[in-house]
Amino acid sequence: MNIALLAELYWTYVKIGFTSFGGISMIPVLSNEMLTHGWMNMQEINDIIAIAEMTPGPLGTNCASFVGTRIAGLMGCIIANLGVLTPTLTLTLISAFFLEKFKNSHILQNMMTGIRPAACALIAVTILSLSQENYMWNGSLSIPAVAVGVIDYVLLSVLKLPIPLTILISATMGLFLLR
Repeated sequence: MNIALLAELYWTYVKIGFTSFGGISMIPVLSNEMLTHGWMNMQEINDIIAIAEMTPGPLGTNCASFVGTRIAGLMGCIIANLGVLTPTLTLTLISAFFLEKFKNSHILQNMMTGIRPAACALIAVTILSLSQENYMWNGSLSIPAVAVGVIDYVLLSVLKLPIPLTILISATMGLFLLR
């Protein structure tokens, strides 16, 4: 086991985790690091990103799993994932410490009173934006799309079907109802 390689892999993914904000913002940093270290060429990077995007889960951990395994086997996979998760875990622990330490602070309570509605507004805007994209067709409400959404709700919430099965059913309905 090459300790220096594992340390370099860990540090590389710590940098990726700290300098990007997840998702596609991670791709330029990831590409640069892989090319700089000579671990992959551009075609291999594109392949890894394509596979990571198709695989369930966050892009960062998926890429860390694939690259770490390729570079240093199972231990490389574990080390790369620890590296990409270190920034998130560190910031979460620091936030939890300060939230616990100052939970009775009036300033923190006032801040949280402002943050909660802002977070709810961001969620509402996202829902509205996605709803317009998914349930509108040529400027009018798509009844078949709404029907698929309602059926999905029933499949997931009432019948408790597994998500992959619900996705398969939804895709089939979409093919026939929405063409």
